[in-house]
Amino acid sequence: MITFLLSLVALVVGYIVYGRVVERIFGPDGRPTPAVSMADGVDYVVLPGWKVFMIQFLNIAGTGPIFGAIMGAMFGPSAYLWIVFGCIFAGAVHDYLSGMLSMRHGGAGLPELIGIYLGGRTKRVMLVFSVFLLLMVGAVFVYSPALILGRLCGSSLTWVYVWCVVIFAYYFLATLLPIDKIIGRIYPLFAVAMLFMAVALMVVLFVKWPSLPELTDGLGNMRPASGPIFPCLFITIACGAISGFHATQSPLMARCVKSERQGRPLFYGAMITEGVVALIWATVSMYFFYGGAAAELGVEPALQAPEVVTTVSQGWLGVFGGALALLGVVAAPITSGDTALRSARLIIAEFLGMEQHTVRRRIYICVPVFAVTLAMLWYNIADEDGFNVVWSYFGWANQTLAVFTLWAVTVYLVRRRKPFVITLLPAMFMTAVCASFILISDNAFGLPVVVGYVVAVAVFVLSGLLFGLWYRRRGAMGGDAEV
Repeated sequence: MITFLLSLVALVVGYIVYGRVVERIFGPDGRPTPAVSMADGVDYVVLPGWKVFMIQFLNIAGTGPIFGAIMGAMFGPSAYLWIVFGCIFAGAVHDYLSGMLSMRHGGAGLPELIGIYLGGRTKRVMLVFSVFLLLMVGAVFVYSPALILGRLCGSSLTWVYVWCVVIFAYYFLATLLPIDKIIGRIYPLFAVAMLFMAVALMVVLFVKWPSLPELTDGLGNMRPASGPIFPCLFITIACGAISGFHATQSPLMARCVKSERQGRPLFYGAMITEGVVALIWATVSMYFFYGGAAAELGVEPALQAPEVVTTVSQGWLGVFGGALALLGVVAAPITSGDTALRSARLIIAEFLGMEQHTVRRRIYICVPVFAVTLAMLWYNIADEDGFNVVWSYFGWANQTLAVFTLWAVTVYLVRRRKPFVITLLPAMFMTAVCASFILISDNAFGLPVVVGYVVAVAVFVLSGLLFGLWYRRRGAMGGDAEV
């Protein structure tokens, strides 16, 4: 528990200190934001700061900081280091700069930003890549909450189908209607449920104060079957440390922020809050797997992530508290899936140059988007291992998207003659992680782990050398005029 307590303090200090550093490097000012200058009553709407924070937090949370933290805890105390350092120096920086950059470019979506800073060809690749990722998010984030709700209603698979239909119908309405009609009204309630879950579990941890694996016990892999710590840990714990999916969500709130100076608490702060949630679930899971909590609850410690969530929530928090905690767990993926499909609609509309003020034009894009998502959802249900396969590719695609975002904001900082090392090092590191993971993953090339290590080092060095060459040829010549 000492490691947990120190990690919790580190996240708070990181927000106060390093968050301020990143904010000063970017330099928010008093210029009109897109929510003010481009207000349309649909996607560009000024919302109160507290509501923007709640929506942003739920948009980026999903099941990542819960399920990812549970699976990441299997590796042992090394998970603490990745959550803390990844969140402060990579994830929160990634979220803040992508959100603020979107604000500076009229609420532009991620592919548009990629095109501005990495070129038109990369933009076209990222358009397809990001839309495909968002549709995968929509599919897996229908099935995972439907599975939990279905099990609460009974063991029959019919209940899973029923909840899939209900959630899918909600997604369509949330994607189609103005952002303040559904999302802006119900998200604060879901956010309260999720924050209650995290706080309640943290209180239980402090009361029990269990003996857990600490950093002083070493950083060895406590469950080798989960794969090597590098790179598997850095893919498994994504949303609790850094996630490219967040950069597709930040533009939604960049269109609703009244002042640029709200950016640090809204973007950087939301990511730190997600890191706290991941930290709590990682600690709960270490207690469950290695500290005796499974025996106390009368179950085997080899349960899957959804079963750990259900068992711990109901066993520790009672009927009412457990129900509210499970509502938070269910709300997390639902409130990421709906905005993922909303982001897909806006990205496609932006690429086609199709205005979205009229309902008819929104329907033109929503119908094919939901048709593809429905096909992915059906594969999740029909194939016995379909969900696991889609989730595996989603995890890698998620971090790969973060790589492109980090390189784009690095180019932005170079052009503005600002300290670019804050994004360069995370970009190089995550490039190495994604390159090595796809080589050693059983769902991809399945090469020996040593090959992944060699490739990781080579990619890290090569990416730095290529950046150095680009910097000499272009970056050192000076930046563009301020956007």
